[in-house]
Amino acid sequence: MSWSNKHRHRPWGRYHHGNLKEALIKAARDLVAEFGPQGFSLAEAARRAGVSAAAPYRHFSDRQALMGEIARQGFGSLAIRLHEAWNDGLPDPVSAFLRMGNAYISFAAGEPAAYAAMFQSGPRPLEPPELREAADKAFAILVGAAGRLGAREPDGTPADPRRMALLVWALAHGIATLCGQRAGAGLLSTSDAQRLLEAGAATYLQGLQVRIAGPARGAG
Repeated sequence: MSWSNKHRHRPWGRYHHGNLKEALIKAARDLVAEFGPQGFSLAEAARRAGVSAAAPYRHFSDRQALMGEIARQGFGSLAIRLHEAWNDGLPDPVSAFLRMGNAYISFAAGEPAAYAAMFQSGPRPLEPPELREAADKAFAILVGAAGRLGAREPDGTPADPRRMALLVWALAHGIATLCGQRAGAGLLSTSDAQRLLEAGAATYLQGLQVRIAGPARGAG
């Protein structure tokens, strides 16, 4: 083998020894942004990363495993955003809770590839525990915040924070989906989606006897 051939194969070796996994994740995120979560193969991700078709199997068993890792990282990023938006319920739990919705919409709009991997990449029959743990962590932040609102059902009994979190997450997810995966591709702008979610969540909370002092703007 000539020196030039060795030199030409060095990028593969560099990925193998240091950043192959990260290169594949970046390539897959780019492909999701361009073609959607089902629009590419593991071999295509390898080509985009500049490695052989066999190289990805050092880290991922198949395309779904690669998408699962992108989803895991996405839930981790979402958890950070929700935690920062909640800010321990300051200046008050209600405005902080509504601010979390703005953070959710901002995440969906700002990280469309991760968001698609989290919710649109198809079934993962052998879902790794790390992915479930990341998703549960993000959801737990929302549940904990809901539990601080003092919400009550019409009969006066305390509202279930988990049920509240599920309903608000479902509302946020539906509205975020209307924004589309690419800027300008959806029915709503990010700011319009945030306002719509704020209004919807506030109406829901009022039905649970939560006092809404006023609008809580700020995307988080």
